[in-house]
Amino acid sequence: MSIPPSSSIQRAREALAVRLREIRLDSGLSAREVAAACGWHESKCSRMQSGRQAVTDSDIRAWCAACGADERVAAELVSINRQLDSAYVEWRRMQRGGLKRLQDAVMPLWEQTASFRIYEPGVVPGFLQTEGYAGAVLARIADFFSLPGEGDEAAKARIDRQRLLYDGGRRFAVVIEESVLRTSFGGVDVMAGQLGHLLDIMTLPSVSLGIIPFSVLRAMWPVEGFWILDEDQVVIETVSAKITVRQVGELDLYRRTFSELSSMAVHGRAARSLIMAAIAAL
Repeated sequence: MSIPPSSSIQRAREALAVRLREIRLDSGLSAREVAAACGWHESKCSRMQSGRQAVTDSDIRAWCAACGADERVAAELVSINRQLDSAYVEWRRMQRGGLKRLQDAVMPLWEQTASFRIYEPGVVPGFLQTEGYAGAVLARIADFFSLPGEGDEAAKARIDRQRLLYDGGRRFAVVIEESVLRTSFGGVDVMAGQLGHLLDIMTLPSVSLGIIPFSVLRAMWPVEGFWILDEDQVVIETVSAKITVRQVGELDLYRRTFSELSSMAVHGRAARSLIMAAIAAL
């Protein structure tokens, strides 16, 4: 089973805490002595070395200095801690500038990416959405999170990103569940336009669209939607947060997961038949 991203980040925090505890043990100091040297309450040391408290850069430097650790060790742990901070970004924090700004913010990363492997179990991926479908989805998100009504502008910004499909030099391997074709946003006309757009998108040389049919004998259960960007990172969007995974072992896990999901998907004529059946069902 795939690892919940938030659990994965917590394990990384716990691994950092283990490193801090090892540094203390190597120094021969007790937790009380480290706390006294840093001017902390002893309970803070206990929480830090058990992974129950998020640590700051200054906390790490103070700990390492108290234990006589090499400055290079402190610098390494600070770097790891900063990666953890950037890995889990709450949606509320990202949404403060509005949905349009949120759409614009991802463009620099997308522009630097040559290979996209995308799995979505519930919605059409943003790169493949029509403006009407994007507007319906984003309007619902704005309503759910009580954000200012700017769904139309955000939808236009999302559609503008699709120029990357036509720029050349990029590859988009997309796998969706058949349920995506049957999950309605925006009403019949919007869904008919979106499904027709998928038929057009499938003809692009940069795009490979696979659909996992309801009838398939599953070799892999549906998991959370995720995007593998080149070989460097995986981006997952949960209800509460955007999570970036960079740990080597977990990158391998998501690659394997995408491969398993892809093996169940149909492409080409069979995929077109599923889309046409969904259009007819409207």
